[in-house]
Amino acid sequence: ALAGADWQLLVETSGISIYRLLDQKTGLYEYKVFGVLEDCSPTLLADVYMDLDYRKQWDQYVKELYEQECNGQTVVYWEVKYPFPMSNRDYVYLRQRRDLDMEGRKIHVVLAQSTSVPQLVERSGVIRVKQYKQSLAIESDGKKGSKVFMYYFDNPGGQIPSWLINWAAKNGVPNFLKDMARACQNYLKNT
Repeated sequence: ALAGADWQLLVETSGISIYRLLDQKTGLYEYKVFGVLEDCSPTLLADVYMDLDYRKQWDQYVKELYEQECNGQTVVYWEVKYPFPMSNRDYVYLRQRRDLDMEGRKIHVVLAQSTSVPQLVERSGVIRVKQYKQSLAIESDGKKGSKVFMYYFDNPGGQIPSWLINWAAKNGVPNFLKDMARACQNYLKNT
């Protein structure tokens, strides 16, 4: 629910609505995304989202992406390509997937949050994103597609111009979801 806070509608495109909320302390935005991916079932979408090896094939911004066991936990390392002249960013985070049954509604939930482990040290020339949180919920749209809800916040660090952050939120998220929908179609062919 968006009530009670100053969430602004940032963009509506292709059945996807993106809202943002300014965090007064950091000057950064939190994002909520609502949308429907019509040709991708919830289970397939959740499987594609969790498949890191497959993501390297379809996400053009992935430089490096893998899971590693650290201190008894499975940690994800993800390096994201940023446009020149900016430095790439990397993330170290924990993630969990749960498939829930809420009064007959099957909902796939993926939670991710940044963490720090001594095994994955910061690299020269790459800025470590230390604040990252994402929640994703996927359920049937009642047909053959998926309703998607995503909450997202990260602090990319460094001096990124606000125009680029706005461009990424307005264009990057819808483009990512379109790429993911395409990846769902291709996933069926590859499995």
